[in-house]
Amino acid sequence: MDNRKIKVGITHGDINGIGYEIILKTLEDPRIAEICTPIVYGSAKIASAYRKMMDLPEVKLTQIDSASLAEGDNNYIINVVPESVMPEPGQCTPAAGQAAFAALDRAVSDLSEGLIDVLVTCPISKDAIHSDAFAFPGHTEFLQDRLAEDSDKAMMIMAGDGLRVALVTIHEALADVSGKVTREAVTDSIMRFNRSLINDFGIHSPRIAVLSLNPHAGDNGVIGTEDNEIVMPAIAEANKKKVFAFGPYPADGFFGSGAYKKFDGVLAMYHDQGLIPFKLLIAERGVNFTAGLRAVRTSPDHGTAFDIAGKDQADPQSLREAIYMALDIYRNRQREAAATANPLRKQNFDRGRDRD
Repeated sequence: MDNRKIKVGITHGDINGIGYEIILKTLEDPRIAEICTPIVYGSAKIASAYRKMMDLPEVKLTQIDSASLAEGDNNYIINVVPESVMPEPGQCTPAAGQAAFAALDRAVSDLSEGLIDVLVTCPISKDAIHSDAFAFPGHTEFLQDRLAEDSDKAMMIMAGDGLRVALVTIHEALADVSGKVTREAVTDSIMRFNRSLINDFGIHSPRIAVLSLNPHAGDNGVIGTEDNEIVMPAIAEANKKKVFAFGPYPADGFFGSGAYKKFDGVLAMYHDQGLIPFKLLIAERGVNFTAGLRAVRTSPDHGTAFDIAGKDQADPQSLREAIYMALDIYRNRQREAAATANPLRKQNFDRGRDRD
């Protein structure tokens, strides 16, 4: 397994939110640069402005032009924003959206080229960043477009303190959810979630709980037929493929009773069904991980928090957890790849080398 220090690209997100506050508070701990090499994609000038605004301890950010130059126990920053751009804390502005996209675009390009190993993204404003260049509902869909293989599909997984919640539908209007919860979509989500729990989280033979679409799991068709006709057959199909999926479970009782503690992962049908209980239970320790990509990407599980931007009130814990999880998943993928490598291929290679 590769034992060198992992390069962690960190995008600054929306410059009018809490991105720089949580970045600076995270990187002021010297232990972060000891376990990885952090590279911020953003603006040294804006970082300095926020530090002075909140009278935060000084964090040395060494400016470099390329991630290939980052080495040692230092924090680095790559400037991707024009010098003239300055933050307006708490405001949703086109300039902030352009700055967020510039950081994300450069970081993803570097990730694709292998100049950084993992990506950690600070929160964006979907309103501010939306443009011809970023016509996506959020990070997940953008990253799928840029980093997913043709046969793969990105999956949002919220993870923290042993709870992992994945979604069948992500950023869909509630009125559209039912039509997108098909047998194929649920089966595919179970299979992809199972694969991520094994490859990314190092859990073999994971137990997956599948939530119902309707209240009370439809009450045998009284409150909708989707759970009987779609969700249950999807679970049965996954079981045939030797995946340990169970349900469907009504979401309220499932979380309220603590039943989630008996499973390695929970598959929710739509965004708020999974994320509201997750954020209530895990709070600032939660991380948003995008499975199904050829590279590792994590993010804090909160938004831009415009209401407290620049006020020295933001908690950096979720960003710290996102960095730790990115490192863990990167190593888990290496271990899984090594464990499942074809031993015959290696043996034949060694024999061929002996003949040279």
